[in-house]
Amino acid sequence: MNLPITGSTALWLAVVFGFVFGFLLHRGGVTTYDVIVNQFRLRDFTVLKIMFTAIVIGGIGVAVLNGIGHANLHIKPANMLGVTLGAAIFGVGMVTLGYCPGTGLAAVATGSLHALVGLFGMLAGGILYALSFSWVSEKILTVGALGKVRLPDVTGVPAWAWLGILVVVAAVVFAVVEAVERRRTRLA
Repeated sequence: MNLPITGSTALWLAVVFGFVFGFLLHRGGVTTYDVIVNQFRLRDFTVLKIMFTAIVIGGIGVAVLNGIGHANLHIKPANMLGVTLGAAIFGVGMVTLGYCPGTGLAAVATGSLHALVGLFGMLAGGILYALSFSWVSEKILTVGALGKVRLPDVTGVPAWAWLGILVVVAAVVFAVVEAVERRRTRLA
């Protein structure tokens, strides 16, 4: 059973949730160029904390909603070369601009002009990808294509165990980051 929210109601809810998401990104500090760049310089772990929190909460939420029948999983094909190249392009863009698409759009809403330039770059990249998609799907997405699989399918480890592993890894990363930040504060 899916939630009975469709049509214009669903569209308005998406807009509201988008504004809330942007507001929370801003309040979390990740619409600031220095916060993003300093994550890559291993000096500010705000982005890591926010992303791990979102991944864990989202993973638990999806598992619960799927388990009670309020959501259906729609597995995308695992195209390993495409994911690897896309991640590399995304990473280079994020390091160069200092924003990911979500934080960049939220930064535009705060009046950041360099984020606005990045938004035009993202739009140009999206258009180039759309125009080259037939070539990409033939030459790139076929390399390392595993089909519609998930980690439980590939490893035989149940989905609940993968979610547990994710929670444990997040807890360990949070503990290590907190220790590093406490040590850095003491030394400063």
